[in-house]
Amino acid sequence: MISLRQRIVWASLLGSAALASSGAFAQAPAVSAAPTAAVAQADTAAAPQAQHKRMDPAQRMERMQERRAKRLAALKEKLKLTSAQEGAWSTFTAASQPPAGPRPHMDRAEFAKLTTPERLERMQARQAERSAMFAKRADATKTFYATLTPEQQKTFDTETAHFGGHGHRGHGGQRGTAPAKG
Repeated sequence: MISLRQRIVWASLLGSAALASSGAFAQAPAVSAAPTAAVAQADTAAAPQAQHKRMDPAQRMERMQERRAKRLAALKEKLKLTSAQEGAWSTFTAASQPPAGPRPHMDRAEFAKLTTPERLERMQARQAERSAMFAKRADATKTFYATLTPEQQKTFDTETAHFGGHGHRGHGGQRGTAPAKG
């Protein structure tokens, strides 16, 4: 799907190319209609291709697990763990594992049928679940971190600075990354 930003960039590039090829700025108004028509034509041609199919949730979860396993393997390699630290590593990775199976999901229509207090109770219960999962991960991380040497801690800090953010959306952490805290 072509985003608005991409359309603007392409229109600008086409306009610049047309302007540069004309050789004179006086001809720009006559030439400027051509890029607009070209962009409009490209948009209509791209419309059938813009039907982006969502990946099957099971496939998406499998790909996420593969990327997670690769990141953890790379982290473990960089930390150069000793045999004495392996148990803490196992506890850390197990606690940071996302819950197995699909998340319980309520249909929007079903959610809309609830009263406001019922919706608030559902949201509060979900928030409590997330807080409990976070506390478990945080405790396991702190315990593992305490077993590391100062050099390993520095490596862990550097390598995991982006793990806590919401930058893992399949885009190499380019979207939604949180600024580093000082």
